[in-house]
Amino acid sequence: MANITVNLKVWRQAGPKEPGQFKTYTVATDTDTSFLETLDILNEQLVEQGEEPIVFDHDCREGICGMCSLYINGHPHGPATGATTCQLYMRRFKDGETITVEPWRSAAFPVIKDLMVDRNAFDKIQQAGGYVSFNCGGAQDANALPISKESADLAMDAATCIGCGACVAACKNGSAMLFVSAKVSQFALLPQGQVERARRARAMVKKMDELGFGNCTNTGACASECPKNISLSNIARLNREFLKAKIKE
Repeated sequence: MANITVNLKVWRQAGPKEPGQFKTYTVATDTDTSFLETLDILNEQLVEQGEEPIVFDHDCREGICGMCSLYINGHPHGPATGATTCQLYMRRFKDGETITVEPWRSAAFPVIKDLMVDRNAFDKIQQAGGYVSFNCGGAQDANALPISKESADLAMDAATCIGCGACVAACKNGSAMLFVSAKVSQFALLPQGQVERARRARAMVKKMDELGFGNCTNTGACASECPKNISLSNIARLNREFLKAKIKE
């Protein structure tokens, strides 16, 4: 562990309709401290000085909830690969370094205050089609619904998406295709998701378009910045599911 001092260039914005600006703060921390803990230290410092603390989103701080949606030095969640902001540690930065911290930049994710954005658009997409008509009463025998290991693994990989919005923040078009494709894939690959399969693909894509997300141009920035390494192959699957659903319709 080593003590370091960094300059945090933080986006401050009083509300969604207020103009925002960067403000730089100097904070002393150490290399074993997480990035969110460093923001906690800074906020304690600001409160002691009689200033308003920086608003940022967080919950589990274990890389599960997806709420720590910060754009750090030009990367969603920061420079660490396959990790959320809460899993980013200050050892990634140098003593005296200036670190730029911004909220997600997307029309579909309006800024609430400072570094917190409204990601309810993702909830609305899931509500449009993310359920199954399946009897979930008693526990079933393990072999009652035979599923190939390949399909089960692919479905589980898709289900690891935490809906943080890093894919949207990384995309030059603000597309939500990686998120939507992961949610469609996790159902389409399993027997439980077959009843609503076609309706789900149509409804979720329609809701995504209604909410103002951009089009996908397959640059791959979304997958490269995804903290859960969701594969681009899910987007290809979503395109196939949507095409089949439109033909059926």
